[in-house]
Amino acid sequence: MINPLSLLAGWLLDLIFGDPSRLPHPVVWFGRMIAFGEQHLNKGQHRKMKGACLAIMLILFIGLAGWAIRHFLFLTNMYLGIAFDIIVVFYCLAGTTLIREVRAVFVALDRSLEEGRAQVARIVGRDTSELSAQEVRTAALETLAENLSDGVVAPLFWLAIAGTPGMLAYKMVNTLDSMIGYRTERYKDFGCWAAHIDDIANYIPARLTALLMVVASGKISLLGFVAQYGRNHASPNSGYPEAALAGILNCRFGGPHYYFGEEFDKPYIGDNERLLTTADMKTAVRINRLAEVMMVALTTLVLYLNS
Repeated sequence: MINPLSLLAGWLLDLIFGDPSRLPHPVVWFGRMIAFGEQHLNKGQHRKMKGACLAIMLILFIGLAGWAIRHFLFLTNMYLGIAFDIIVVFYCLAGTTLIREVRAVFVALDRSLEEGRAQVARIVGRDTSELSAQEVRTAALETLAENLSDGVVAPLFWLAIAGTPGMLAYKMVNTLDSMIGYRTERYKDFGCWAAHIDDIANYIPARLTALLMVVASGKISLLGFVAQYGRNHASPNSGYPEAALAGILNCRFGGPHYYFGEEFDKPYIGDNERLLTTADMKTAVRINRLAEVMMVALTTLVLYLNS
């Protein structure tokens, strides 16, 4: 099990630097592996079976490879093993980078709608070319809430359960879903298992994220709002952190989106169709950071008790 101090060191690195743009990132390698497999397997018959095999093999490979490398490094030199744990935590957490990206969306939107659309396209999978200014802000804040679960709470949850190899395996699960876990014509069969595995891996973290956000806001009564609207999403998980943020901001998320040229009519989360502002973004960032700190503290406590 990872030392709690290694977790704190890795988290502080992410807090200070975010994702290192000039260094190779494991998620980029994961993406290349997935793209290679999809290119060669997503054709012909039995696409669902081939997609399932690809997803399971890649997740197991990354988890076992992470365990083997970590085990070898600790046998060789304890400090090499500790460095491995710190680097994995640093690379697998994505809280700081997305906060920067969301802030950049609001700054770009203040300059022009086109710049705002281009900036939000960096962090969402939907078509942004026809989004209004309100829809750009909504997309950015929805992604901020969802990423708190996918990019912070879930990796830490799996770190507490299975150490840094489990954290790496989760990142492969999440990358698979983000690349092939869509219900479009191209991916609906091939990415079916990737999407379902991601749903399972995020079931508890998504709900824990919503709870942490509500506690961070100090508005415990919003738990009823989250329970009501958290199910209003195509994903069984993403709606919960989005509902928490919608309740905190007293706004409305959701609605129709375009992915790969296909329209998906998603239900609304919340009912107050008011204009979102930069002040809302600042509130959302503050809530995200408080929830992140609470999750790091909780994970540190679990690791300490198990050490």
